[in-house]
Amino acid sequence: MKSENQPVYMIGVAATLCNVHPQTLRQYERLGLVVPKRAGAKNRLYSEVDIQRVQRIQRLTQEMGVNLAGVEVILRLLEDIEEMRRDMETQIKEYMSEAERRITQLTENPRSPIRKDETLLPVPNIRMRRSMEI
Repeated sequence: MKSENQPVYMIGVAATLCNVHPQTLRQYERLGLVVPKRAGAKNRLYSEVDIQRVQRIQRLTQEMGVNLAGVEVILRLLEDIEEMRRDMETQIKEYMSEAERRITQLTENPRSPIRKDETLLPVPNIRMRRSMEI
C-alpha cells in the first residue's frame, strides 16, 4: 500500500489528474508552490499530496480569483496553522499527562497536605511560535 507522500506520478499523469497542462506544473514548481521529487536529473514525480496541492491551487486561482502570489501566502498560512494545531495537540497531551500524574499523586494519599504554594493542577504553559512575516 502506497503512502500519500510517495512520489509515483510522472508529470504527464499528474497534469491529467489535475486537469492542467504540464507547463502549469512546471510553473508552479518554479514558483515553489509545488515541489515534486526528482527521479534522475529530468523526471519529476508527484505524490498524492502534490496532486491535492495543485488541485487546491487551481481552486484558489480559478474559482476564487486569487493570483499566484496570493496563493503562495495562503498556502504558507495554511501550513503554519496546521503546524500550530499539531503543536497545540502535543502541548495539550503533555498538560493532560501532568494533570493526571498530579491527580493520581494527590488521590493516592488523601492525608497528604496540599501545598499552598503550588496549584493542584499545572498551569498550561502554551508556547507560541514567533509570528511569521508576510
